Amino acid sequence: MDVAVGLDRHEQAAQRQRLFAADLVMPAMRQSLAMLRPDIQWRNPVMFVVEIGAVLTLAYIVRNVVNPGSTLVSLGYFVALDIWLWLTVVFANFATAFAEERGRSQAAFLRRTRASTPAHRLRTDGGLDVVNSIDLKPGDLVTVKANEVIPGDGEVIEGVAAVDESAITGESAPVIREAGGDRSGVTGGTTVLSDHITVRIVAGFGESFLDRMIALVEGAVRQRTPNEIALTLVLTAFTLIFMIVVVPLWPMAYNAELYMTSYLGLSTQLSSLGTDVPTLIALVVCLIPTTIGALLAAIGIAGMDRALRHNIIAKSGLAVETAGDIDVVLLDKTGTITVGSRHATDFLPVDGIQVQELRTAAALASGADRTPEGQSIVTAALAAGVSQSSISAPDGTQFIEFSAQTRMSGIDLPNGRRLRKGAPDAVLDYLRRAGGTMPPELDTLVAQAAAEGATPLVVSDGKRPLGVVVLQDTLKPDIAARIGLLRQMGLRTIMITGDNRLTASTIAKRAGVDDYLAEATPEAKLTFLRQEQAEGKLVAMMGDGTNDAPALAQADVGLAMNSGTQAAKEAGNMVDLDSDPTKLIEVVEIGKQLLMTRGALTTFSIANDIAKYFAIVPALFAGTLPWLKAIDIMHLHSPTSAILSAVIFNALIIPLLIPVALKGVRYRPLGADALLRQNLLIWGVGGVIAPFIGIKLIDMFMVAFHLVA
Repeated sequence: MDVAVGLDRHEQAAQRQRLFAADLVMPAMRQSLAMLRPDIQWRNPVMFVVEIGAVLTLAYIVRNVVNPGSTLVSLGYFVALDIWLWLTVVFANFATAFAEERGRSQAAFLRRTRASTPAHRLRTDGGLDVVNSIDLKPGDLVTVKANEVIPGDGEVIEGVAAVDESAITGESAPVIREAGGDRSGVTGGTTVLSDHITVRIVAGFGESFLDRMIALVEGAVRQRTPNEIALTLVLTAFTLIFMIVVVPLWPMAYNAELYMTSYLGLSTQLSSLGTDVPTLIALVVCLIPTTIGALLAAIGIAGMDRALRHNIIAKSGLAVETAGDIDVVLLDKTGTITVGSRHATDFLPVDGIQVQELRTAAALASGADRTPEGQSIVTAALAAGVSQSSISAPDGTQFIEFSAQTRMSGIDLPNGRRLRKGAPDAVLDYLRRAGGTMPPELDTLVAQAAAEGATPLVVSDGKRPLGVVVLQDTLKPDIAARIGLLRQMGLRTIMITGDNRLTASTIAKRAGVDDYLAEATPEAKLTFLRQEQAEGKLVAMMGDGTNDAPALAQADVGLAMNSGTQAAKEAGNMVDLDSDPTKLIEVVEIGKQLLMTRGALTTFSIANDIAKYFAIVPALFAGTLPWLKAIDIMHLHSPTSAILSAVIFNALIIPLLIPVALKGVRYRPLGADALLRQNLLIWGVGGVIAPFIGIKLIDMFMVAFHLVA
């Protein structure tokens, strides 16, 4: 098993900046020439047509070299035309190759951080074998002590430790990984800083998370998304339409020339250009959507790369693109909307129960609860004067662990005493089944805690409810503003929590979410998600536990925490290396930026084609069709200058837009109508104006330096 050596945030930031360095240009340039092979080029129908046109133009040049004098147009014009046609294809290939080279650079960087490491594998007899990490298999148990590198991906099954995950996330702050919770997942290559843990290996050699991450960022096999395929079909249709329009121009121009020379006795000097096959090929190339056709693949690759730069591993380009179409976002309350570190702050006994009795019972019931909340109850009870001896469980005690289904935990003492602690409705249901009575003030205490945004836990002793433990959590400082951004995007936000409805309602109002799902079990999450999808909505959610796996798999965008369980990471179609629950907001922004970039460049490309039509056709055919002079607003020097200037502009605009395709257009949280207006105003109008300016400047340059007749 290969693992990664730790790197700090500054090193990773420097690496990401290097992705735009000049040392990526030459490999991408070589790759763009290799991609001229027809078996590769045909996958991009628009550019394949351009390549065929360049080949036909080359054949036309060779024919005229062998048989000179068959055209009145300078041979140098055709040579220049063919060169720029080939450059158009090369520039298009370069856009894709450079985007892929960035991915390969990321992969090479990750490979340099990999090294084999020794592993201490547990034998069945309890002994240890020191083996190489590459020899580990799924199911093997290994022990990892302080300052040792975790040899492979796995689940912590025993112990708790601080782990340095900077090799994967770039964050220098250590994180806690422990058995029995949703923070049990560990990644090969991270380093244990304190204590020791026992890890069950879940991935063999070549199958680790890092190995898969390298394969993903290399982009060796990048499947096109449905939207990308659909747009390719549209571009292909446009290409076919323009070919159908342009091809008949040859016999039309030829017949017009024949009429002028045979019947009117006019010179053919002006009309001969319209009958040249290379010129008609150039016209097709200028009018078909070459700009977006050249940049389409690069936009998709760059979307996955932008996700990676946010420490998000997308398992496919479809996941990134779908994030841009999301309608509903499901957010966990704890850790996402709130800080996630709830602590016991108060003990509220019912009438007839002493507060110290409640504290002692709550601490006893939390003895086997390894969650931070459970441990905080013990700490608060001890701080309030409860003695350590009174909460020590005797031999023969049976511990009842917390589960998402029961939402309770507790202990059964040898003397028959049964203590339970958990969600109010779960404990009250347990008491009803046991034949207990409900004091009327219990509902008041629960409501009192919930009204303050706290989480109430009911404690019972046998059939008697003792009171309520108050767990306080706080909203994250910027969560209300971030949820506001989601609303500006047109997304509906729903908070999911296992808390009761009153607590959920209070937190939901303070955070500004649109709705909430309280007392949520794994089954309830999945049912709610399916209901939203049945209404035609695309849903995104995040999760880290095994109980989140069904919903993560069902969601259109499932973001799993890298710190979570292996089941959650396998179920989701994205993994957040930072394990930041609010990262779902960035995921949506990245997806929308990808769609905005594709939409903006598509608008620009189509607007370009419209402008080039009015710039080229009048100048090209005004000699044979005099009525076209009425729309010749550019007054280019000559027909040859017009077509050559247009081809040069058509080629140069592709590399000029590569930075836009790779970095993406600037994202703003606007609605669909506002985005459409912005696209039409900036990229539509800009796409119309740019060719007029660019073609005219190129024409003036060639005339000034006597490059055209």
